[in-house]
This record gives sequence, C-alpha cells and structure tokens, in this order.
Amino acid sequence: MTRLSLLLGLAVLVAATSVRAAELPAEIKQAGTLKLTVNSTYAPMEYRDPATNELVGLDIDLANELAKRLGVKIVWSETPFAELIPSLQTKRADFIISGIQDRSSRRETADFIDYLTTGPQFFVMAESVAKIATDLCGKKVGTTRSTAFPLEIEKWSKQNCEAAGKPAIQYVPGENSIDVRNQLKQGRIDAAVQGSETLPYAQQQEAGRYRVIGEQLSTGYQGIMFRKDDAALREVVTEHLAVMIADGSYKRILDKFGLGANAVEKPMMNAAPQ
Repeated sequence: MTRLSLLLGLAVLVAATSVRAAELPAEIKQAGTLKLTVNSTYAPMEYRDPATNELVGLDIDLANELAKRLGVKIVWSETPFAELIPSLQTKRADFIISGIQDRSSRRETADFIDYLTTGPQFFVMAESVAKIATDLCGKKVGTTRSTAFPLEIEKWSKQNCEAAGKPAIQYVPGENSIDVRNQLKQGRIDAAVQGSETLPYAQQQEAGRYRVIGEQLSTGYQGIMFRKDDAALREVVTEHLAVMIADGSYKRILDKFGLGANAVEKPMMNAAPQ
C-alpha cells in the first residue's frame, strides 16, 4: 500500500467517524420548546398525581430528561387516547410519547422508536372464579376501544376459544383504562385487558383487588411516534435516548416505576412484529 493510499484511507475513516451529530429542527431550536400531548389516564405511564394533580409518570420523566439534554422545555397538553395520532398528524404535537404501541397499521404516516416492551394482559377481580385464561371463553371482557387490544382479544379468542369449540369472548368497549377497571369492579364485565406495564401499578394502588390471569396475549413495544417527514427530530431524539440507555438514566426512570424488566437494550425503529 502506498503512502498516498494510506492517507486517503485514513481520511475516509476520519470522515466516517466524525459525522456531525443529529440536530434539532430549526423551528424547535428557535422556539426552545417541544409541544407534547398525552392521555393522562394510563398510570404509571402518564397520569395526574392524586395528591398534587401534577402530571407525572414514566413517559413524563423520560420526555423531561430528553428535553433537558436537548436544551428545550416541554409545553404539555392532554387529549383522549383516540386523539393522540390526529394530534401528531396536525402538528399539535411534535412527537407522541404516551403509552402508544408500535403497530404496522400505524406506520403508514408515522415511524416509531421503540423504547419499552409491552403486551396485552387479562386480569380479573381477586374473587373471580376464573383460574386460567380459557375460563374467559364466552365471558365479557372489557378494554379501551381506541387501542389495538380489541383486535388482540378477538385474535386470542379465535385461537384459544373458538378453535377448541368454546364460545367466543364477548368484547365490551371502554373509554380508557380507568373506565374499564370501573366496569370490572361494578360487575359489568368478567375480566379486562390492559398493557402489562400498567398492572403492577394498579395492583399496588388497590392492593388485593385484581389478579392477573394467563400469559400476555402477545409481546410488542411501546414507541415514541414521529411523523414520517420529521426524520431530523426522530434522529436527534433517538441519539439522546441511546445515550440515556448507555449512561443508566433510562433504567433508573423505569426502576422508579417498577418497570425495569420492561427495558430495551437500545432504541429500535419500527421493530414490533404486529
């Protein structure tokens, strides 16, 4: 190898390893703020602290830490779960971090940076006679209507109830997870489905009231949702999230809410199989 070719090779290597870090879009940098909206009924991901009415939760802490590292402040707003995606599409929100699951059906106009494992989970009142998941065949099972969980229940029912000659689960819609749990406590449904990341908190807040039954219906990821044409913002947030995972601050936030076991090793783009 000639000295010239060696120098050229070194120059290419230096150029490849000194690519400028991703930067915030100019309009966000100039404003100094991020506009974020959440559905604050999904504890412990995002909720109003009953004692202070302060907006708190795992997603809130993650977003605040990201904003601090990006050098911006967050302007928070709240919206029903069904309005989260429209809020992103109409640019009322810069991105969505609000307990939203990465699904292929949502990727037509958006990309996800996956940051937490999740999965729909059956649960019942502690005194329920149901012992195993198939005891729910033919029973009324509630979940939030605007999530992917109704489809998950239908799919599970076909595979585990109807295929075995048992009656299908009767899906009952709810407005949000609080409404669904209230229906369960009032005896209007026999069981409910929520994301597995929310149940430890519910069981802690109402000790002895609920019992998980069976395994998760499926396994997937919650993701930070970005508009497809907003690659610059997606890249800079992903870069800082990766640093948070590496330096342990991400894990400390998850541990604070009892969800250390739901951690991912690195941010992943559109990684969920559904």
